[in-house]
Amino acid sequence: MGCSSCKQLEKNAIEALRQLNINAEVIKITEISEIMDYGIMSTPALVINEKVVTYGIIPSVEDIKKLLTKND
Repeated sequence: MGCSSCKQLEKNAIEALRQLNINAEVIKITEISEIMDYGIMSTPALVINEKVVTYGIIPSVEDIKKLLTKND
């Protein structure tokens, strides 16, 4: 599950955190069983604080920033 979309989402998430000056751990899950535990059927997916907030799309840095500040 090292697809280019997943890699781009990871980069966007890291950049969003950097721009917001948030110190957080970014974990890239590649094990299908772990992905399925979240109920995700389409990747890439973004999980914030154990909640799936997007799947099947690559949200922009700006979109991720909005999700991060919404979920403070």
